Amino acid sequence: MVYGGRPSTGCYLCLKRKVRCDEALPECRNCIVYGRPCPGYRPDTIFRDETQKVQRLVKKNRSSSTGSGKTQVTTPRTVEVPEQKCSTVSVRQLADSTWEERAICFFFDQYTCSSDAGQCISHLGFLPSLYALCRDAGEKECSASSASLRLAVDATALVTLSNEIREPSLIVKARYLYGMALQRLRQALESRTQAVRDETLASVVLLSMFEDITGERNGLASSHTVGLELLMKLRGVSQFGHAQGRDLFNFAYAHTHTEFLALGDKPRFKADWIVGLLNSADPVHRLMLLASKVSQIFLESSSLQASTAAEDVGRLVSCMEDAKSVDLELAAWSQSLPEIWLPLIIYSQTHESLMTYQQISIAAIWNYYRAVRIILLKVILGLFDLLAPAVGDRREYSELLQDEPMIRESIQEMITDVCRSIPFAFGHVDAMGNPVPTSSEGKLHIRAFQGYNMLWPLWYISSCGLATPEQSHQVRTVLARVGSTLGIKLALILAGEGGKYIAPTT
Repeated sequence: MVYGGRPSTGCYLCLKRKVRCDEALPECRNCIVYGRPCPGYRPDTIFRDETQKVQRLVKKNRSSSTGSGKTQVTTPRTVEVPEQKCSTVSVRQLADSTWEERAICFFFDQYTCSSDAGQCISHLGFLPSLYALCRDAGEKECSASSASLRLAVDATALVTLSNEIREPSLIVKARYLYGMALQRLRQALESRTQAVRDETLASVVLLSMFEDITGERNGLASSHTVGLELLMKLRGVSQFGHAQGRDLFNFAYAHTHTEFLALGDKPRFKADWIVGLLNSADPVHRLMLLASKVSQIFLESSSLQASTAAEDVGRLVSCMEDAKSVDLELAAWSQSLPEIWLPLIIYSQTHESLMTYQQISIAAIWNYYRAVRIILLKVILGLFDLLAPAVGDRREYSELLQDEPMIRESIQEMITDVCRSIPFAFGHVDAMGNPVPTSSEGKLHIRAFQGYNMLWPLWYISSCGLATPEQSHQVRTVLARVGSTLGIKLALILAGEGGKYIAPTT
């Protein structure tokens, strides 16, 4: 009997359209993008956890590789991780799947989440369908931007799976694909038409994630931040015309400004042009705009740091007043959120005060907000130090200098709130404070993107110089666990840097 190929398990509409189906539940994302209801799947698919089987295959492959002196990659018969909150690898049985296919599905499960799945925000939710379009394009029809995205996703997926199952041979393949993705990305950037495509910006996003997952940043700064920032500017207003473009902008903008604020770097373009384009009713967009204002105040205060002459007193006062005004806006942000976003103060079974939310993604946004506000309040404290000797005993400025104790108290309160939210944000307790049973492998009960979104806010808390030794230890411990159990090597670097690097104040 001649083997006629594996039976397709895609939905009926994808089969009819002859496109690759991502097989998401309850409906595939291709159908959502196509604007048609998903008709469903073949009824003969089954679900089962084959993690142990894959691990046995890996061990067998290692032993055979050692005997032959060559590194080989076996081909297991399982692939596709259905969407679920637990990070344990559960796979759908598909015949003759490759390591690459299994890596893609595991990566999509761990790092993508659509708001259609009940989450308040999307995290690369557009990526599976965009990747499918790039992968289905024929080699002759595939543009440089599409090829770079396909290669960037493949590379990031392989290194993600490699960190999960401890298989070094996958890293070798991932690094090769990373280099190929960079080559195709350079080709795409040579054409303005291709440079502004979603695939090009998505490629840079994936390459920056590859860098974070492998922990290969140049110090703490990403080598792709400049590319993200310039592409956002180049794409201009048109990127807000569709949901995919807006999601890409949200991710890239938050990624770059988080780094600017945490490391004290300088944004390379002003964000004034986007003020009228973002939805002010969206809490995330409002917070992004406020973070941009904090960046500008940070830069202004930095320029004043070296000069405290009498003629600069007016600039110091003006900068401080602007900073306090933005702080009032940040405070108003936290008080105008919909009910689903509000934190809940509960007490654990050990009578410990904890802070929980209706979703883990909301906890990440709140901790980003707290980090941004702490950065701003530290700028104000720095301005106090500059202004006090410049004004001397002049009464007209005395009121400006009276808020320092209250500001330090506010900073400590926000650091405490971050630490109180850690047990929920990392899956140790549920929304009611009940402990979540630990898996036998010691895994965190969260998906990788949920830990990834918490890295920089936590690192800044531990490195700002105002956390207590106990709070800094708690943050560094959880960062180290994110790195060891979720395979995000940047977290291990930040855990070590937390006690060494002091974030700038002005």
